[in-house]
Parts: sequence; structure tokens; C-alpha cells
Amino acid sequence: MVANQIVQNTLQEIATITQVDAAVFDIGGKMVAIRGDMTGFDEKAVSAFLRSGEVSQELGDYLFGTIGDNGETEFVAVVRKDADNAGMALRLIVVQIESLIQAYKEKLDKDSFVKNLLLDNLLQIDIFNRAKKLHIEFKQPRAVFIIETKGHDSSVGELLRQMVSTQSNDFVTSIDEENQVIVHELKDRSQADAEMKEEATQIYNMLAEAGIETKISYGSAVDELKDVSKSYKEAKLAHDVRRIFYEDEDVIAYSGLGIGRLIYQLPINLCRMFISEIFGGRTMDEFDDETLATINKFFENNLNVSETSRQLFIHRNTLVYRLDKLQKTTGLDLRIFDDAITFKIALMVVKYMDYMDRIDY
Repeated sequence: MVANQIVQNTLQEIATITQVDAAVFDIGGKMVAIRGDMTGFDEKAVSAFLRSGEVSQELGDYLFGTIGDNGETEFVAVVRKDADNAGMALRLIVVQIESLIQAYKEKLDKDSFVKNLLLDNLLQIDIFNRAKKLHIEFKQPRAVFIIETKGHDSSVGELLRQMVSTQSNDFVTSIDEENQVIVHELKDRSQADAEMKEEATQIYNMLAEAGIETKISYGSAVDELKDVSKSYKEAKLAHDVRRIFYEDEDVIAYSGLGIGRLIYQLPINLCRMFISEIFGGRTMDEFDDETLATINKFFENNLNVSETSRQLFIHRNTLVYRLDKLQKTTGLDLRIFDDAITFKIALMVVKYMDYMDRIDY
């Protein structure tokens, strides 16, 4: 239902312009808005008017009018009839508040539609028909963004809605308590990747300026409304994969997940077999911190021995010794590209397994 404060503001504006005394009541007879002098008015008259079943009526010194949508009354407007333009003022109040009710219901309908669209709960024919009814363009490029706002309240959603208020074709909704979702309409399909990256960066910067820490994931562009759920699933996958492999990334795209996307979809039993074969029954816990730091730095520097030893502040021969020791232990020489790839994948698989173990626990 439309908030009482909005009804009060609307009544105040119209009554001030028309110079009438007026009030609005809910169907229980409770006053929700007033402007001017309504002393002496018997609120029981509202119930009597509602029982009459009339849309509008003149009772004593007052004019009554029902306010609602599709034949369902939600409010009753009451105007003192001693003003010359009392009838016009009543009609204005009724029409304006009914417009607000319709807009509010359409907003709720759109929010419900978008949520069901994201969750793939609608048939294609239903998507087309409801989109037409809600005046949502069916064939329009769009992409879905998931904004993780863990630890923040629903005000983040309002902030995002304000941000896209000038872009009336974008939708902001929430699927759960920690994440907001934006369905963004793309302006230029041929420049979709650049536009999505720019949009994600703008959202991140805006929330950062408001002191809100966030992580943003987004799916690929789709051309029709029926495929929005596909972009959402991709954004959700990017959201989950980022937690495992790319914790330091604030903004990540589905298209940028790389091998992490593949590993995330592997069965755990297959992962365990792979790690057992690579490490011969050893576990990552058996590698000391110095060895792991050396491996990670070596990968960061694209297998460059000189640059890695420089950044680790060790002699080149010391680094070579560590790599030789690792080769004897695992049978993998990280200076050889194929072995390096195998070891890198193994590290990511171990990370994935640890994450899944924590979730199961």
C-alpha cells in the first residue's frame, strides 16, 4: 500500500492549490492525511459511506469519494463542500492518489516479475505477455550484475535505485539478504563488454564513496528478456568462483573467470584423484610457507627466474635450488611450461576442495 506520508504530501499539495479543507481515511475509518480544519467531522461517516457502496456521495457538509484500483477501495477522500471548487478538488485528490496506487502496484508487479525472471520461474510465453503488460521491451540487450553487500542493510538497495532512477529501463531487486541485483539495459550491443565493465566500476566507486564495501560480479550480455536468467546464472557463478580463486578482485566478469570456472564445476571425487596422482599422496600442508611463497611469486612473474629471485631478495642459485628440491618432491619442474601449468591447476584444485570442505562443514 502507498505510504501514508506520500498520501499526506499529495493531499497537502492539492488542497493548498484549491484552498479546500480535506482529509483521507483508510477503509478502517482511520485518518491517514489531513489538510485544513476538519474539526467536528464524525469519522463514523466514513464507515457509513463505505456501506452505501457508492463511488462518491454528499453527506451533510462534506463530499466523499472512494480511492482505489480495479474496483477495490483502499482510501476514502473527504472534502468540505463550502468551497466553490470542492468538487474539483475531490476529483483531483482521487485521481492523483489512484495514480500513485497504480504506480506502486506496477512497481511491485515489476519487481516480482524480474525476480521470477532471474530465477527462471517463468515460461517463455508468460515472459512475453507479462513484459508487454508491464511495458518492458522484450528484445533489448541486457546484462545482470550481482552486488554483494554483506553486513549492510536494505538501504543499499535504495541507494542503487536512486542511482538508476534516471535509467528507467534498469531494474534493481534483491534475491537474498546479502546481495542486490541490477538488470542493466545495454546501450550498444557491439560495445557490451566495455559498457558492462564501466557500469560495474561506476557502481563500485559510488558505493565506496558511501563507505560501503562491496564485491561485484556480472554475467555476459543477452539479447532478449527471456535470456536474462542466463546472465544471472553466469553472474552467480562468477560471484561464487571469485570467493574461491579471486578473493582480491572487487569486480569480476563471467568472461574473465578463466580456468577457475572449469575447476569449480569438477566433481570433488575427480579432484581428489587428480591431487593424489600429482602429489603422490602428499598434501599441500606438507609444503612449508617458504616453498609456497616461492611458487606463488614464480607464477606471478611468469616463470621468470631472475625477476622472481630479485623480488624475493634471494640469490638466483637459491631459487634454482628451491625449484630443484620441489622437482624431486613432486616430479614437476616449474621451469617447464607444461609442468608449471599442471602445478598451477593443482593449487587451484586444492583451493576449491578446501572451500567445498568448509561449506560442507
